[in-house]
Amino acid sequence: MKRSPDGGFRLPPLALYIHIPWCVKKCPYCDFNSHAAGPSLPEQAYVDALLADLDEDLDQVHGRPLTSIFFGGGTPSLFSAQALGRLLEGVERRAPFAADIEITLEANPGTFEQAKFSAYRALGINRLSIGVQSFQAEKLAALGRIHDGEEAIRAADMARAAGFDNFNLDLMHGLPEQSLDDALGDLRIALAQAPTHLSWYQLTLEPNTVFWNQPPTLPEDDTLWDIQEAGQALLAEHGYDQYEVSAYAQAGKAARHNLNYWTFGDFLGIGAGAHAKLSSPDGTIKRSWKTRLPKDYLDAGKRFSAGERVLGPDELPFEFLMNVLRLTDGVASSLFTERTGLPQTLLAEARGEAERRGLLHGDPARLRATREGQLFLNDLLQHFLP
Repeated sequence: MKRSPDGGFRLPPLALYIHIPWCVKKCPYCDFNSHAAGPSLPEQAYVDALLADLDEDLDQVHGRPLTSIFFGGGTPSLFSAQALGRLLEGVERRAPFAADIEITLEANPGTFEQAKFSAYRALGINRLSIGVQSFQAEKLAALGRIHDGEEAIRAADMARAAGFDNFNLDLMHGLPEQSLDDALGDLRIALAQAPTHLSWYQLTLEPNTVFWNQPPTLPEDDTLWDIQEAGQALLAEHGYDQYEVSAYAQAGKAARHNLNYWTFGDFLGIGAGAHAKLSSPDGTIKRSWKTRLPKDYLDAGKRFSAGERVLGPDELPFEFLMNVLRLTDGVASSLFTERTGLPQTLLAEARGEAERRGLLHGDPARLRATREGQLFLNDLLQHFLP
């Protein structure tokens, strides 16, 4: 199959992901590239490395402004405002910021300090994502979290007091021995904090985690289904629109950085183990990743890349749909050609079969999973494998 990038391909919007890999402690369910912090963090050396890492990737910007920046981890809020300020200044000198750029910082309730978060807001960080996971003491203990429910509530209060009028709460369900009442209780407490956005998702056991090797007792499938249905109804009742598999937002408050991922936009990735997806004007699309271990990353000098892979035309339909079909409203069908340079006719056979099975809506102008297609997304995506 041959690509025709001149037949409708457009360079997509560009975002930046910054990975800060340290946490106070490693949680037993976490499979992210995160590492327990020592008595001191190498803030200045890491910021230097991040900027040098970005320098290596500047030829991928192609004049585009950054529409969003996301500090993920790990626990980025372990870093001082001074370190993050120096980093943001360095990034802006290298890549222009869009006038309405969204800058998100992940934070855990146990790392909240009022003065620190006011300082973050003064830097131009305008969105927080607070990792609550649960408000119940026994559930937090089972998850290995270092905060308690009261700290989580105070974190939301402090976010508002620091000037953040846009913040997300991360909340899990399907926790060890969790009942329907437990899950809805957590959700009601979260809603009472009036976040603009909620990431509400089921705990899964991932390889290379403590929970994978020592699995806890999780709720039965019937209970998980009841939690999902009742929770979605409660969120809708409170005005939170489900716009993605596990993302719910008040009107106009969908996470722009994540929407860029899910619409197959481009993103630079800097930091230990960070990944990127980048397009070139000739239509070439590649994924790349950075040196994973913090020690190796800090010692990398000016060779931070650990590998890259150009996506072939046979892979692009699946890669594109794996992202856009997570969105409850899907995307315009024309976006497929704009983002991949491939004709829509390439999808016709697989799309027809998915529609016949009731997994994809039959609207030719839109690529959108049905309710069943969202519930069985892996089955839907099988139709588009190379």
